[in-house]
Amino acid sequence: MNYSFPASYAWGNFSVLAVGIWAIVQRDSLDAIMMFLTGLLLTVLTDIIHISIFYRSHDHFSDLKRFSLGMAIFSLLLKPLSCYLVYRMYRERGGEYALNIGVSPAGRDRSAYEPIDQQGAAPHWPDSSKAAQQPY
Repeated sequence: MNYSFPASYAWGNFSVLAVGIWAIVQRDSLDAIMMFLTGLLLTVLTDIIHISIFYRSHDHFSDLKRFSLGMAIFSLLLKPLSCYLVYRMYRERGGEYALNIGVSPAGRDRSAYEPIDQQGAAPHWPDSSKAAQQPY
């Protein structure tokens, strides 16, 4: 059969679908949801490239080719909504707004720093010499 899109179009979209299923199954993994979001964004670009290269407006299309092209365009139109929903899932799972590339900032906020080598500092836990009364 003569398909209007190459196999790379199907492989790209189905691999992102597989990563999406993995991201849904592992609810505590930020890496899975981030990979899914990245894959969705990449397939938006590759779908635009595939449609622009393999769509010839002057050719006569069969019904199957018109349907496959229509579904590809419909999928491309729904991907920004999917990206937004996946990003909201990423934020609900504890993701950050900022892009973290692993470089630590030069000036750290040390306001929550608590020295542990001071002997005269009052402890932050209850006194263990006072025994709590047990309810009977």
